[in-house]
Order: sequence, then C-alpha cells, then structure tokens
Amino acid sequence: MREVLRTNDVVELSWARAVLEGADLPVLVFDANIAAVEGSISAFQCRLMVPDEIWPEATTLLAASRAALQVSNEP
Repeated sequence: MREVLRTNDVVELSWARAVLEGADLPVLVFDANIAAVEGSISAFQCRLMVPDEIWPEATTLLAASRAALQVSNEP
C-alpha cells in the first residue's frame, strides 16, 4: 500500500476518496480512529492509501481533479 494523501481535513479526505472510488480504484483510510480519538489538536493525520500498482494512476487522477477544481473556481 502506498499513500496518496495525508491530511487533517475531513472534507479533503472525503473528496479524494470519492474521486478515487468514482474511478473504481480501491482505497483505504489509515489512522482514522486515532485521529478521531485525539480530538481537535490535529496531532495525527489520516492517510489515504492505494495498492502500489495503481499509485501512479491514483496520483495522476487526484492531481487532474484538483486542477479542474482550481480552474472552475477562477473568475
């Protein structure tokens, strides 16, 4: 398994997971329980993980999706 995202932002985590799962790519969230237990001090970040063999595809897809969001938010 390889990390494609590490964040404390639950919205960003949810978005990235939806993008990858929408493309039928398998994902796992690591450290979600410890991040929830520690509360609001943000000492632990959640990690979004994918199998090694799809990591290049997953990172490319997330980068393209993030770029599309930035373009659509420009005036």
